[in-house]
Amino acid sequence: MEKEKKLIVDGKRADGRGMEDLRPLSIKAGVLKRADGSALIEWGRNKVLAAAYGPREVFPKHLSNVHKAIINCRYAMAPFSSIEEHGRSGPNRRAIEIGKVAKHVFENIVLTKQFPKTQIDISMEVLQSDGGTRVAGITAASVALADAGIPMKDLVQGVSLGRVEGQLVADLDKYEDNQGEADVPLIVSLRSREILLFQQDGMLTKEELARMFEMGFKGAEAVRAVQVQALKDRYYGPHELNEDG
Repeated sequence: MEKEKKLIVDGKRADGRGMEDLRPLSIKAGVLKRADGSALIEWGRNKVLAAAYGPREVFPKHLSNVHKAIINCRYAMAPFSSIEEHGRSGPNRRAIEIGKVAKHVFENIVLTKQFPKTQIDISMEVLQSDGGTRVAGITAASVALADAGIPMKDLVQGVSLGRVEGQLVADLDKYEDNQGEADVPLIVSLRSREILLFQQDGMLTKEELARMFEMGFKGAEAVRAVQVQALKDRYYGPHELNEDG
């Protein structure tokens, strides 16, 4: 059994971050040749590969919708991604649940009515895990969809939030997630200020939740800047940009 360690010391988190600081984040778009769109996100020690395919013909055909595209989302953790509970291949209950919530996020953000009788397939593969993988996966998948040229209302992004040793913190790592008192994955659209995914594990007050939402939207702005830069680098090159893009 893993020994618990002190998570907040002298007003700083165990890795030296402040309460609202995010871990180092980088995204690269267009990393897979055979996908219509793809992205690799490295967020702290997380590494997640996302791919988007479509719009394409629905198979089997009787599942098609004459009014809009259907969206399929697959989330999986590679057996080598973590030393914990993911030591076997194939979907488990948690992976299926995350795939379903990701599907709901993208059904609300992709302009599916522009592509009736088609399907859009999204895959998120966790190569290395260190807390917050569902948020990282959905963030990467949003970039993959944009890379594929699939129209959306907005890029979506999020931050995991929580309470650790009585302190509200943003972007939890594995230790904070496992040993903390509460965990809230949050996915938002900054353009509409909508919350597209909100899950909660642990008890929180209304005041704590309101503060977490503020922290989440603030963190999402930093994440969005990295997403936009990844797409600019993909299509314009990293040396051809000015401050106005």
